Amino acid sequence: MKFGLNTAICEGMTFEEVVDFASENGLECLEVACWPQGKASRRYAGVSHIDAAGMDEEKAQEIHKLLDEKNVSISALAYYPNPLDPDLEARTACVDHLLKVIDAAAILGVNLVTTFIGRDQSKTVTDNLEIVKEVWPPILQHAEEKGVKIAIENCPMLFGEDQWPGGQNLMTSPSNWRKVFEALDDSPVLGINYDPSHFVWQQIDYVKPVYDFKDKIFHVHFKDIKIFKDKLNDVGIMGDPLEYMSPKLPGLGDIDWGSYVSALTDIGYDGDACIEVEDKAFEKSADDAKKAIILSAKYLRNFVI
Repeated sequence: MKFGLNTAICEGMTFEEVVDFASENGLECLEVACWPQGKASRRYAGVSHIDAAGMDEEKAQEIHKLLDEKNVSISALAYYPNPLDPDLEARTACVDHLLKVIDAAAILGVNLVTTFIGRDQSKTVTDNLEIVKEVWPPILQHAEEKGVKIAIENCPMLFGEDQWPGGQNLMTSPSNWRKVFEALDDSPVLGINYDPSHFVWQQIDYVKPVYDFKDKIFHVHFKDIKIFKDKLNDVGIMGDPLEYMSPKLPGLGDIDWGSYVSALTDIGYDGDACIEVEDKAFEKSADDAKKAIILSAKYLRNFVI
């Protein structure tokens, strides 16, 4: 299991600087943010350390030369939009760039893209599954032709009134995973980017699905969540999740990392695992972001060598 970081927290750093930082701190891989150039739309979105749209063989060789020199690899190219956006123009833009990220992953030989399945937040799960059947087969066909797999993170993307009531990502629970896999004929190129933190605040067991979906886990995130019970008791589970929980660095929240990593070792997971930092206590500066990564790595070295 290679151990590294999601580069979204490194906004303002160049790709070369991120690679240097990872190498200097013993991190082996990078999940590289690849949003469209200059189009930040929300927190942690809009970061682009590799220009997927401009990727070609020459640029790929330059990237690999740098990575080889620093003994760092790319675990995946990351782009987390809403491919089922009800605004058809926005949906088309998301899908078009996602296809470019898939192409870039193929040119780089990374062969994995991490993203969201998307959701029309105003529609039911059943209705969204019908949209999935329209939007996703061409994407998966393109990925399969390119030899690229796609790993969907299980974040509900429900963190504010503008994402209410359904959130902007359908693959948020084991039940919905099964429904989407079935709707897409269990495509061999579609899997999961497993983030246990999103299950904590949904009150879902974050260990059991590791076993149940062992063949579908293509990539792993290490991020923690802290539940504030007094606030939850005040607003209830129907409240805005950020009213009663907060993303934290691994070890500073409620996840039992020993149990989680133990499950990954039980299933023989040998893919990449990336720290994802979304802890607001470490967002004041680039130095804070670096400290967050170093602290996270130091703690997680108790479980991942």
